[in-house]
Amino acid sequence: MINRSAARVAYKKKQKRKGAVVAALSSFFVLAALIILVPQTPGWEKVQASFFNGEILVSTFPSLLKAFLLDVAIFLWSLPAIALLGLLVALARDQKSPAMFPLRALAIGYTDIFRGVPVILTIFLIGFGIPGLGLPRPWNSPYIWGSVALVLTYSAYVAEVLRSGIESIHESQRNAGKSLGLSQRDTMRYIVLPQALRRVVPANMNMLVALQKDVALLSFIGPVEILRQAGVHKSLLANFTPYVGAAIIFLAVTVPATRYADYLLAKQHRERT
Repeated sequence: MINRSAARVAYKKKQKRKGAVVAALSSFFVLAALIILVPQTPGWEKVQASFFNGEILVSTFPSLLKAFLLDVAIFLWSLPAIALLGLLVALARDQKSPAMFPLRALAIGYTDIFRGVPVILTIFLIGFGIPGLGLPRPWNSPYIWGSVALVLTYSAYVAEVLRSGIESIHESQRNAGKSLGLSQRDTMRYIVLPQALRRVVPANMNMLVALQKDVALLSFIGPVEILRQAGVHKSLLANFTPYVGAAIIFLAVTVPATRYADYLLAKQHRERT
């Protein structure tokens, strides 16, 4: 039995190494083909001058990085509100009592509306509509209402992720809480939620990555963050390289976060198997 188990482990390691070698070779050949073939296209010189100008990239990169700090700030102050509102909506949808049906229906309507409307349209409606009421400063700020639009949209998605985590907890867990004399609230707080939150961490990490990117959409209603700053440089220099610089900055943040989310998902899968 021990020999069979060791042989199985060795076989899996061998297959994994073989797969890694094949993946590395195929990636090398694809990359080499791109490096060799793309410069041979007729319009490559124009594209290179318009999108990959090294001097422009170096000169505009510091201001793009500075503007990106605003993206980070909007992300950081929106995140707690999204987590709290998403949790409240998920708990409202989980209510089983007939007396709580209006609350559950309101939560369902909320998630349906804000998941059904494109985020950019929500930003336009709230970012232009609310300040149009003639509110005094600072309550007419696009920073505030753009952030509110992001919070409302992403809370709907996070609520659904949390609800799926809550519903994945077997009913026997709730029954165990009742048998211990816990109230429905305490059962949810001490038994169901801790397990549900652990299960949805990878999915919510992907939500965080998407939120970090969608903060750039606020540029359409006024804030001078990285996308708008890149647009300013593009207009002044008649060159698209600043957009490439903005993409590099986004990738530097989102790629590690995405890989970490994949790591958490793989770890969760290993623990279940």
